Amino acid sequence: MNNTGGPAFPSADFEHHEYTGMTLRDYFAAKAMQAMLSDDPDYHQKYKFIDLADFSYQCADAMLKAGS
Repeated sequence: MNNTGGPAFPSADFEHHEYTGMTLRDYFAAKAMQAMLSDDPDYHQKYKFIDLADFSYQCADAMLKAGS
């Protein structure tokens, strides 16, 4: 997916006209991952981390799609 939602914490850089840092997509994925791990502390023992990461980004993509 190409839609990153833009910067998660935008700030104007009038000198360079660019943004750095995490995207809104990354922020949503991190929040989804945090929720899954806090809901089930043994999640990492039941599933591979790559699966957790993939599902976290699926959640983030759904959030971006719902907001558009």
